[in-house]
Amino acid sequence: MFTGLIERVGKIVQLEAGAGGKKFCINAGKDFELNPGDSVSVDGACLTVIKIEGEKFWIEASPETLKKTTLSQKKVGGEVNLERALRLSDRLGGHFVLGHIDGVGRVRKKTRRGEFLELEIEAPSELGKYLIEKGSIAVDGISLTINQVQGNIFSVMLIPETLKRTTISQKKPGDKVNLEADIIGKYVEKLLQKTPSLTIDKLKEEGY
Repeated sequence: MFTGLIERVGKIVQLEAGAGGKKFCINAGKDFELNPGDSVSVDGACLTVIKIEGEKFWIEASPETLKKTTLSQKKVGGEVNLERALRLSDRLGGHFVLGHIDGVGRVRKKTRRGEFLELEIEAPSELGKYLIEKGSIAVDGISLTINQVQGNIFSVMLIPETLKRTTISQKKPGDKVNLEADIIGKYVEKLLQKTPSLTIDKLKEEGY
């Protein structure tokens, strides 16, 4: 589990393809402690560290992961957002992010607003139901607040600190991004499906 607060940007320095999947060697720089078997979020996708080489680590993406995320498009020299798995003693500054990508979105519009940057993103149609104004969403692993929603299109406002610490400032119209909807919305949906008598009004009465 992750928080969506990116720790640093890493660089892909080597790629190996085989058996339908891909292995990525990523240089994370100094003081980014990982061990083989650890989980790490790479542009929002939860992957397992398989080898450590100094400041570099290797992860492997399965064919399913490559199909469901933007990792299949990554090349040597490309940069990725990195976050290590949440520890029980850590503060939860973002929101609960599982690293299970729900779909790939597309940047529709990029607008500079002073020191801030506004992105308009089109999500796959099936994710539209999880998009809520002032709700949370992970974009390439970054915990962001949704500003506005129209169907399956939403906008987010990025502060200077986020632009400095992540790869999001590099995105341009047409670029694809990994999206993970808030897990709480998925549980509520499942609960409503299994309990037909449970309504939104009833949930509000119970304090949800």
